[in-house]
Amino acid sequence: MSAQETPNSANSADPVDYHATSEPRVALVTGGSRGIGRETVSRLAADRFAVVIGYAGNRELAEAAAKEVTADGGRAIAVQADVADEQEIAALFATAESEFGGVDVVVHAAGRVHLAPVAELDLAELDALHRTNIRGTFVVAQQAARRIRDGGTLVTFSTSVVGLAFPGYGAYSASKGAVEALTLILARELRGRNITVNAVAPGPTATDLFLDGKDEQTIARLAAQPPLERLATPADIAEVVAFLASPAGHWVNGQVVRANGGIV
Repeated sequence: MSAQETPNSANSADPVDYHATSEPRVALVTGGSRGIGRETVSRLAADRFAVVIGYAGNRELAEAAAKEVTADGGRAIAVQADVADEQEIAALFATAESEFGGVDVVVHAAGRVHLAPVAELDLAELDALHRTNIRGTFVVAQQAARRIRDGGTLVTFSTSVVGLAFPGYGAYSASKGAVEALTLILARELRGRNITVNAVAPGPTATDLFLDGKDEQTIARLAAQPPLERLATPADIAEVVAFLASPAGHWVNGQVVRANGGIV
């Protein structure tokens, strides 16, 4: 071994030089038509990713997001897919591969929220939460594990409520606890491929989904909880995702990043 060599100098786990190729990196974002997913699409496009925008039903918003990227000189397409349907998600990844050559980053931002005390929860809502948040995350993660190119990144979404234990969030928080468990295990299962797997767990964030049905007093109370004394914006969370997807964030692996402004 020469003085310039190290035991890991030819190891597949060495840092990836993302600038060594002229081909664009490719990001697939589920739930990319609105909220945090939509902001993540814009943020990754600004980092020169070609973006595949996965959406469940709102074609108009998803296509508007794609047009916004292309108008700024980027590359993006919108593709409809049910995250809990393995055939549709396999087709979503196949489209990313045929259009852009592969997948380097997967951001699974699609999710479902329903709030109710445990004693009052309609079990049909529990089943719907589990289908989208647990099965959907598993289906997307399974395809990501099979198809992300070596050196890539998977980002799932949890919630800081897993730790904060707000009343009314029992079913939703339980579904996101499952997401956290799956994420940490998958990070270890992908050993040897230089792929990072992390979950981002936002606190209260000013999305349409979060604000819907809340009065001004409730919103003000939630905004006052973090030491930074405001709600997060979707852009705040998208910046965390962009960091994890970047070379600067590639040493972060198998973690839950509680992006909540310091709520404890």
